[in-house]
Amino acid sequence: MELFYSNPNRSFYVREITRKIDEQINSVRRELSNLLNIGIITSDTNNNKLYYEVNQKYEYFDPLTTIFGDGTAKAKKKAAAKSPAAVTDTTAEEQLALKALGNVDVALYTGQFTRDESAGIDFFIAGNVNPTQLQKFISNLETAENKEIRYTHMSFADLQYRIQIKDRFAVTLLNAKKQVLLDKHNIFN
Repeated sequence: MELFYSNPNRSFYVREITRKIDEQINSVRRELSNLLNIGIITSDTNNNKLYYEVNQKYEYFDPLTTIFGDGTAKAKKKAAAKSPAAVTDTTAEEQLALKALGNVDVALYTGQFTRDESAGIDFFIAGNVNPTQLQKFISNLETAENKEIRYTHMSFADLQYRIQIKDRFAVTLLNAKKQVLLDKHNIFN
């Protein structure tokens, strides 16, 4: 449940879950069946793979997020209120990796991470980042996810300009299903 509640806008298939939580496939399938029957998660088939994600409409979604989410929901709200940087769905490891890139203003997953291909990319980052470190980050992400990652990087000023003129890419990104990793200016929250 921690995997699902720490990644509320992300879908996973069975083998991916078994790798991430290091459990046997039969026990994972059994627990997924139980969670589906209760309504805690939902499933959907895409490209001949059965994907599972947390059911955000489940009546106890908020309390379970408080218990199983990456940090409590209250702690995240307090941190967002104290700091202009809204860090939402990141693990400590991801935060360190993002920090190593440079001055990141916005970082988010979309595309194959959320099963919403409308944005045309899987990872977006805006800010003043080191291109070599970004390439290393993407390579590590591709290795961890065992798939090719389509990504876009731009300066934060470019992002602001594109949003202001209602650029097609920016509007599509704003409307796409996404998992926000970092948003210092609360554009995507």
